[in-house]
Amino acid sequence: MSESRETGPVARGPKSRAFRRLDGRAAIVTGAARGLGEALAERLAAEGCHVAVADINTAKAEEVAARLHRDYAVKTLAARTDVTDDENVRAVVDRVAAEFGGLDVMVCNAGILIAGEATEFDPARWRKVIDVNLVGYFITARHAARVMQAQGRGSIIQINSKSGKKGSFRNSAYAASKFGGIGLTQSLALEMAPCGVRVNSVCPGNLLDSPLWVDSLYEQYAKRWNLTVEEVRRKYEEQVPLGRGCAYEDVANLVVFLASDESSYMTGQALNVTGGQEMR
Repeated sequence: MSESRETGPVARGPKSRAFRRLDGRAAIVTGAARGLGEALAERLAAEGCHVAVADINTAKAEEVAARLHRDYAVKTLAARTDVTDDENVRAVVDRVAAEFGGLDVMVCNAGILIAGEATEFDPARWRKVIDVNLVGYFITARHAARVMQAQGRGSIIQINSKSGKKGSFRNSAYAASKFGGIGLTQSLALEMAPCGVRVNSVCPGNLLDSPLWVDSLYEQYAKRWNLTVEEVRRKYEEQVPLGRGCAYEDVANLVVFLASDESSYMTGQALNVTGGQEMR
């Protein structure tokens, strides 16, 4: 079952905007206790969404939910969410729909990355990536769709990756999960279209300021290639035609668009946010 906490009645927050594109809508963001998920939850709140911060880390989710409620004058809810647990996700979605009066936006962001050479990759660890990134996306999307179908509206947004468009060296599990995610997005979009529910994927490039890079990948690559951390970052920036890494705001701009009525004629798409690094 979920552990959830509403942060109280709406109050005027110091960061409230005069014009908010998603004012009064209700959203769930999975994996929202840190990193990109936290940034997406914050941007949705800034645009007027009531936001459920769904994450396996309950304590951090509660911190984020409390801050968003205080800063953006929206209702928030923190819910312990394991996207691989069907009953847990069902309970979270039903609680959010009941307390927020519906569900307009589901951002399926929760995911993991485990890399390794194919010949040495432990199948159990390989399956774990598929379970979280692909099966977890299916579980969260299907419960969101269940509520949205009854409403006759809604937007499901999967956070995919450029690795969903092109294979990734020594990263077979992650790439497979993301390729599968795009197939799932297209299939769900076809199934949900008659009900007014749209399903799209967002494919970011390398988030070079994210915890994954700052806390792990820079040091790993620096050691592997005998480079400094700064040289590793420059190496990845030089691979991008626009010359920089992907920022959280780049992804958030597209998520807000897909959540809004401005994208009402778009479904089944996998949209790149890669600075030109991926163009398919």
